[in-house]
Amino acid sequence: MQEQQFINALKEALEIQDREVLITDDFRHYPEWDSLAQLTLIAMLDEEFEVSLEMKLFKELVTVGDLFEAVKSAQNG
Repeated sequence: MQEQQFINALKEALEIQDREVLITDDFRHYPEWDSLAQLTLIAMLDEEFEVSLEMKLFKELVTVGDLFEAVKSAQNG
C-alpha cells in the first residue's frame, strides 16, 4: 500500500474533494468529520485494505500518518 493510495481512499471515504490531504493532518479536525464519517472510514479500511482496527487503538490515532501506519502494521500482521 502506497501513502498516496491511502490518502486517496481516505479522501473518497470522507468525501473530500476541494483540498489537499496531508499525512500530517489531524483527520478528526476535518469539517467532514462526524460519527457517520468515522463509521464510513472504518468500513473503508475493512473493504479497501482488509483491516479491522480495535476501537481503543483507533481512538488513539491522531494524524492521517498515524492511521496509515496502523493500517500498514495491521496488514503486516
